[in-house]
Amino acid sequence: MNAVANFFTRIMSRYLPDPLVVAVILTALTVVFAMVSQGTGFLEATRFWGDGFWNLLAFTMQMTIILLAGFILARTPLTNWLMDRLIAPVSTPAGAVIAATMIGAVASWMNWGFGLVIGTLIAQKLGHKVKGLHYPLVIAAGYSGFALYGVGLSGSVPLLINTPGHFLEKSIGLVPLSSTIFSPILLTTSVLIVVTLPFFNAMLHPKDPAQIKEVDPGTQAAFTVAEVKRDTPSDRLNNSPVIGIGLGLFGMLYVGQYLWNGGGVTLNFVNTVFLFLGILLFVTPHRFLAALTDGVKILGGIIIQYPFYAGILAILSGSGLVVTLANWFVAISSAETLPIWSFVSAGLINIFVPSGGGQWVIQGPVMMEAARQLGASIPATALAVQIGDQWTNMVQPFWLLPALAISGLKLSDIMGYMVLILAYLGVIFGGACLIWGMVG
Repeated sequence: MNAVANFFTRIMSRYLPDPLVVAVILTALTVVFAMVSQGTGFLEATRFWGDGFWNLLAFTMQMTIILLAGFILARTPLTNWLMDRLIAPVSTPAGAVIAATMIGAVASWMNWGFGLVIGTLIAQKLGHKVKGLHYPLVIAAGYSGFALYGVGLSGSVPLLINTPGHFLEKSIGLVPLSSTIFSPILLTTSVLIVVTLPFFNAMLHPKDPAQIKEVDPGTQAAFTVAEVKRDTPSDRLNNSPVIGIGLGLFGMLYVGQYLWNGGGVTLNFVNTVFLFLGILLFVTPHRFLAALTDGVKILGGIIIQYPFYAGILAILSGSGLVVTLANWFVAISSAETLPIWSFVSAGLINIFVPSGGGQWVIQGPVMMEAARQLGASIPATALAVQIGDQWTNMVQPFWLLPALAISGLKLSDIMGYMVLILAYLGVIFGGACLIWGMVG
């Protein structure tokens, strides 16, 4: 296993460019595919791309805030203390990889934004704590738990199709969470991954000390914020617990009212909870803003890449390429095999459209109509699309960016491990979709 991991690491280190370059290459490939398979002209593809370049601005802001708010929440003294308690018993490299994977997976199942950040922060802490730990692997392990986000409590597709008024309600109705996230087969799959993936990742740790790359001590950001001397009215206001706690409680009061009135768990709701919890737990405005500044520095590099993927999505949608690709898989499907082919096609499409919600808007109608015509399971087919999306997120640079930004690593440092994790998860996810399709 180590030899295979080393092989992929060498390949990726030599040939894999930076994430922005990958986005440009994917853009070029999308244009070529649209021209060849759809007959789209180059100028027409360019127009699709330009018209759609800023179409995800609202989503970009939501994503930026959830990553930033998740980072801030993870940096609060209370969360930092809890993370230290969680990793206190860990003393070996294998134990560190297992802990990072498991914590990242459970956190991602609970909420994908928090899990995406907390997995990397836990891995970074372990890198500083455990001697002889291969830092690129533990960061990859902390991120790999993100593979469970779509079948967890914040999964885009299961939450959407359980929301009254969703755009496919007339054709498939409301699909309860008991048939998706909490179905026996998905719960079993999630537990299987939480239990086995940590040990698979631990097997990838280099045995040769010469191949181990330990953490750079400079990558760990400070968790403490120096107080400003309270010698002016403005300083006293900036460091006032009354303002910080008052604002945090005011926001949480709204959260309580929202839930009491039957509000759903949306991306904006999660952002609100994270943001005001962060303000509350940092106590003073000064501490909160200091953490915010650190977060912006770390995450700022990823923001400009969202428009490039919005442009790719516009080409895929405008040219009809996504529908054509989905229909190719539908054409070879039966009622029993539609979920597995939905999984495969969604994984492929996700390489170009790394957005579960955005992908569902385009691919969902095709797969749901096919499920209706073939008599296939609606929940299985819908969740297979979600699972395919989260599966190839393991090698999608778009989602790896926060982990890279926080860890200080390059994409090529961890991609070799992510390829092997992708293969392992492909067996589990693919098997689950195949069985689900068979049993209905």
